[in-house]
Amino acid sequence: MAEVGRVAVRDPGELLPGGFWEAVAVWLEKPQVANKRLCGVRLEARRRAALPRVSPRGRRPNAGPELEEPGAAGRGPRPPEGGPGRGPEESRHRRQQGEGPGEAAAAPLLVEGPGQPDKAGAGEGDFSAWDLDSLWDDFSRSLAGGSHELLAFLTGARAGSQPEAPSELDVVLRTVIPKTSPLCPLAAPRREVVVQDVLNGTVTFLPLEEDDKGNVKVDTNNVYQIRLSGSKEEWFISILIFCPERWHSDGTVYPKPAWLGEELLARLARWSVGSKKSGFKSTLSLISIIEYSKTYQALKEKHKDMVKVWPEVTDPEKFVYEDVAIAAYLLILWEEERAELGLTAKQSFVDLGCGNGLLVHILSAEGHPGRGIDVRRRKIWDVYGPQTCLEEGAITPSDETLFPDVDWVIGNHSDELTPWIPVIAARSHYSCRFFVLPCCFFDFVGKYARRQSRKTQYREYLDFVTEVGLACGFHVQEDCLRIPSTKRVCLIGKRRTYPPTGEAPMEEQRTREKAERVRNCAALPRDFVDQVVLQVGHLLLDAERPCAASAPGGSLKAWNRGGSLSLADVAGELDGETLRRLKRECGGLQTLLKNNHQVFEVRSGRVHLRDWREERLWKQRQPEARRRLFSEAFKTRLCWFFSHHPDGCALPSDCCPFAHGPEELRPAQTPRRKQVL
Repeated sequence: MAEVGRVAVRDPGELLPGGFWEAVAVWLEKPQVANKRLCGVRLEARRRAALPRVSPRGRRPNAGPELEEPGAAGRGPRPPEGGPGRGPEESRHRRQQGEGPGEAAAAPLLVEGPGQPDKAGAGEGDFSAWDLDSLWDDFSRSLAGGSHELLAFLTGARAGSQPEAPSELDVVLRTVIPKTSPLCPLAAPRREVVVQDVLNGTVTFLPLEEDDKGNVKVDTNNVYQIRLSGSKEEWFISILIFCPERWHSDGTVYPKPAWLGEELLARLARWSVGSKKSGFKSTLSLISIIEYSKTYQALKEKHKDMVKVWPEVTDPEKFVYEDVAIAAYLLILWEEERAELGLTAKQSFVDLGCGNGLLVHILSAEGHPGRGIDVRRRKIWDVYGPQTCLEEGAITPSDETLFPDVDWVIGNHSDELTPWIPVIAARSHYSCRFFVLPCCFFDFVGKYARRQSRKTQYREYLDFVTEVGLACGFHVQEDCLRIPSTKRVCLIGKRRTYPPTGEAPMEEQRTREKAERVRNCAALPRDFVDQVVLQVGHLLLDAERPCAASAPGGSLKAWNRGGSLSLADVAGELDGETLRRLKRECGGLQTLLKNNHQVFEVRSGRVHLRDWREERLWKQRQPEARRRLFSEAFKTRLCWFFSHHPDGCALPSDCCPFAHGPEELRPAQTPRRKQVL
């Protein structure tokens, strides 16, 4: 055996050994985060087991070289506490693996088949029918019958010696799925038995091979082990190879030993002391990873030329490959749904807020009847051809915007429509389902206002949309897509929480008037808001009158940009009734000021008047796509400074994005959606 890498781990937060097992769980369940040539894994089965005890024997002459562990920090007897052995950390690790306390005691054989939660390899071969009990029994007999070096390797003991005490092992059967590439067809999945020995702090990976007669056995050529050693004072993580002279690197499932000893080892060390639970589901947890990989590669090849003809100002590679990945996910989700429900006709859909329409184009090309609707037509629409049905029009959630003729309602980065997607699907008909990929944060009336600070804004918003789906009567599932975006968690509503006979009362509950008034300052009367804005503007103008400010070009322009006041100071100048009215609104005074961003800036708890000369320079540095959005809103609102500032606007009329008088006003290009509750 040979050690290909060892690293000392600093543990100031006393996270070890529990953190080590959390890091191992990542490599066991999601190895693709480290090995980018993998698509994922499928956990096939799990059981409890014990290694056989045999009579000590000496080393055989042809055994591989024995590892000499450096220093006294190597493996020794299990420390009474804090070492690699059992304790609360092991229980936490087992909970991560999906086991409860009772399961650990009973040690059943857990076999997952198609249709069960882990769908990474559903439908690929007869993997779930393997008898892990028989496989392990055969392997144990081979260890007791003569494979003493491998037995010593498994236990972390030297050849010819016995472990300190018999260990209860956690034995997992997994299928490792390589990723596809344009130059290489999908490589065959590889199966492994993973043996976790918590008492001795070792995790051993045993590749399996099948002979011509269908007999399965361990391939000792590529056996390797991850080992934790040391104590509270000094910890080490090492990676060892059982038979380095016969190691075969295939470049995917089994990389070169140098990669194991450097890249993987560094990641394990980092995860052990710094890993945090993400709060999100594993990637592609609801569908078959193998089928997804095949479909994604086929779609990517079919639509790769779209990058060359992309007429939009957005990044073609990001948007094309992202929509290809989303389409691949939906196609597999729908294929599995048809198999589950015994359907033959392909599902129909409507994509609300479809944007560039590429997702609609791909799904339609794959035989799914559907259409996309967006408030603004895109240039790329003309490229798709008449077989792709795309409509330009505003979407106003109401009784008129229901879709009784479609199976699925899709919201792909649908912005303001995002929370409406479950509502529209629920009201369209009982069998209608939804898929939504939230991005920007909106509720039913405007920007989403945070409710608590213990979660990230993204996590809180996903929970909000999930609550909407639950209130509409859906069982809401969550999954993480494999797309080039930081917002890649999707929510899916496939089934209802009530039978068809309960549709009438649920529809009445969904359509009744909302009992709780919206509280984010959006519902305040316009004249009240204007009065507060004007009062705060005058307070800032009176706070400080600096010397004349230099205008761009070097000339002096006597324009008063005012001073700054803390939010507390501003609140102290407002009358009691105004404050009480604002306090009843979520966010209060600060939310109102931020909503009026044309006039104010709120930075570090202090309020300033916005100087549009600085904003103009900032916008000139923005990408073309962002500048286009600015141009679409140009002169669609009156300039507050032109109307209310004693010095007028700091910018000339042709440079100010707001109208200097009613005669300059132009209609907005994007119509505002009516809010229907």
